[in-house]
Amino acid sequence: MGQRGEPRRVQAYDGELGAAVARAQDGDEAAFAVAYRLVQPGLLGYVRGLVGEDAEDVAADAWLEIARDLRRFKGDGAGFRGWTATIARHRALDHLRRQKVRPRPTALDQDVVDLPGPHTTHDQVLENLSTRTALALVSALPRDQAEAVLLRVVVGLDGPSAARVLGKRPGAVRTATYRGLKRLARRLGTDGVTDDGPRTLGEST
Repeated sequence: MGQRGEPRRVQAYDGELGAAVARAQDGDEAAFAVAYRLVQPGLLGYVRGLVGEDAEDVAADAWLEIARDLRRFKGDGAGFRGWTATIARHRALDHLRRQKVRPRPTALDQDVVDLPGPHTTHDQVLENLSTRTALALVSALPRDQAEAVLLRVVVGLDGPSAARVLGKRPGAVRTATYRGLKRLARRLGTDGVTDDGPRTLGEST
């Protein structure tokens, strides 16, 4: 993660994304395609962490709403990522309510995360999250921790933006992210602590 908790890759894209969104709001279809290309990998990874194998259908529904309401959006590239994550989260929760099932543990795509090298225990966890096997562990975290980690690491939102998506205070999101990363550190063996038994997304501690 970068200094403020965002993957550097996502930060680098925000200027391009903001410009593309502005052009798309003026009716430029090619610019909308650029915005989609920049946002979709992280957004799909986040939705997959919530709904499992139905992620592509849910993400498609989210993009229909995003396209419909695009002219109402106000903000920059980082703001657009937060706005789209909020829409996707609502569609995912609607889907889960319709299905009346808990989110299923699934492996997230390896290419949705691009992280810098390790420096601390938590940096080592984030580095290890670039593997398919380790990403599957995120879905087994308590729900608040899983969503916080997915929004911060996969979507690339900063703390306040993630808090707005989740409707929580930034401090609560920071705590959930820390606890989630700490739990992942134990499961990945980066701090030598043995974790307790597996949990499913939706459980809380």
